[in-house]
Amino acid sequence: MPVYRYEGLDSTGKRVKGVEDADSSQGVRAKLRKQGVFPTEVEEERASSAETQSSRLARINVELFARVSPREISLSVRQLGTLLRAGMPLVAALNALIEQGEGSRLAHTLTLVRESVNGGASLADAFAAHPRVFSPLMVNMVRAGEAGGALDVVLARLADLMETQTVLRARVQSALAYPVVMMTIGLGVVVFLLVKVVPSVAKIFTDMQADLPTPTLVLMAVSRFLEHRWWVIFLVIAAVAVGLRLWGRRDSGRRAIDRFKLRIPLFGNLIRKVVVARFASTLSTLMASGVPLLAGLDIVKSIVLNRIFEDAVGDVRAHVQEGGGIASGLRATGEFPAIVLHMVDVGERSGSLEEMLDRVAAAYEEDVGVTVSALTSLVEPVMIVVLGLLVLFIVLAILLPIFEINELIH
Repeated sequence: MPVYRYEGLDSTGKRVKGVEDADSSQGVRAKLRKQGVFPTEVEEERASSAETQSSRLARINVELFARVSPREISLSVRQLGTLLRAGMPLVAALNALIEQGEGSRLAHTLTLVRESVNGGASLADAFAAHPRVFSPLMVNMVRAGEAGGALDVVLARLADLMETQTVLRARVQSALAYPVVMMTIGLGVVVFLLVKVVPSVAKIFTDMQADLPTPTLVLMAVSRFLEHRWWVIFLVIAAVAVGLRLWGRRDSGRRAIDRFKLRIPLFGNLIRKVVVARFASTLSTLMASGVPLLAGLDIVKSIVLNRIFEDAVGDVRAHVQEGGGIASGLRATGEFPAIVLHMVDVGERSGSLEEMLDRVAAAYEEDVGVTVSALTSLVEPVMIVVLGLLVLFIVLAILLPIFEINELIH
């Protein structure tokens, strides 16, 4: 639909200007009169050749290099919903977001979205043209909102969902940051002792030609290896990382890796809870937005980010498509906790499935926070003990020959 730039006078005689979309200039004038604006000038916006070339370059930049944070996207989605709820036309609302984020990668993407909408595409189709920025979840929820005439409500729900998932991800990352930093510093201290301190002490023992105990010999061997063959460790790590990455691209490899993640002691249970929370919150939001259950399961399957649960959701979809219930389908997979099965079953029987899924999501999101705190409390002392034992071994390996030499002297 063409976009027109207008100038006019409002009911108080104040000069106003802006943009409006309509089939023709007469349509714009009619819209403005209904809004209490008396247009004095209406002109269709046309992109110049320079602007067209700029748009092409922007598209290339967005498609190849765009990395927009989920928090930035959720904020823009909420603002777009607010503007639409206030009665602002879609193109004008997109213009406001573009002006607000001028120069950002998201603003470039929204510029391309606006051009698609101006060309007659729906907002969902315009979003779908940029899969690196707008997820299938966003595209399908927006499509459902457009079909149901409640786009502003759906955008608000989508923003709530994205913000909840962002907070959950940030909570996990922040809780694990401290142990990772401490482990890095501790290993750095151990490596420094092995590379700088141990060789100096070992030279003294070698010059004395003394018989050294086994721990000292082991320590000296490790120290020489780190000093002269340190690159082997990085080479092995790189080879393992590349091998796992290549293996993970295969269906069987990714499935095995994701299954292993779920079986890791302590952390496997946390990963399962995060996936279940994402499944429940997303499906609840989709259903509340008017997306059919089968389509919602298709979308959820693409965002759980674990092949084991992707297969499980696919099995549930097939079960529902054949006429079965979602609770029985979830139970048949064997991947979902019993409490989830019971709550979904109650929701399905009472006709309040969306509400029950929302409660499941809230409960598991809270449980994830508690589990992360418990794991952090457990990991920190274990990490300190392990690093302490390593330092103790180094100290004893250095002191043992000194004690033996001291006994020989006396």
